Amino acid sequence: MLSDIARLMRTVFDRRVRDIGLTRAQWLVLTRLYRRPGASQTELAVMLEIDRASAGRMLDRMQKNGWIERRPDGEDRRINRLYLTVEARRAHKAMWAIAEATVDDALAPLSIRQRDQFTRMAAQVKGQLQALAGANGS
Repeated sequence: MLSDIARLMRTVFDRRVRDIGLTRAQWLVLTRLYRRPGASQTELAVMLEIDRASAGRMLDRMQKNGWIERRPDGEDRRINRLYLTVEARRAHKAMWAIAEATVDDALAPLSIRQRDQFTRMAAQVKGQLQALAGANGS
């Protein structure tokens, strides 16, 4: 059930952000770099669960299109740090509004009380899974 909900939420969100010109790969990069500005290409690849070469090709396209910029690392010249451009931050803001609307639409059948309960229970399950993942070294 949770897997179905997550998949359907992504599908609806993908369709909605397509209207502002974002693909799933792009919105995932925007989200990760918004939360972790200055991440390296390797760190971003790990966050996206893709190989470095695939991440590099995607980042090349996003840089060419003015979404990200690469800046040299201050301590290791082999590493470039990744940052969102002003245009990408604007897109992220628009994307975030779409995300909030998508969640609101998905939860529309629930009362305020049910939404609160759902949020609390989902947070408990997430915490449990995080603890299990940490216990296994993942």
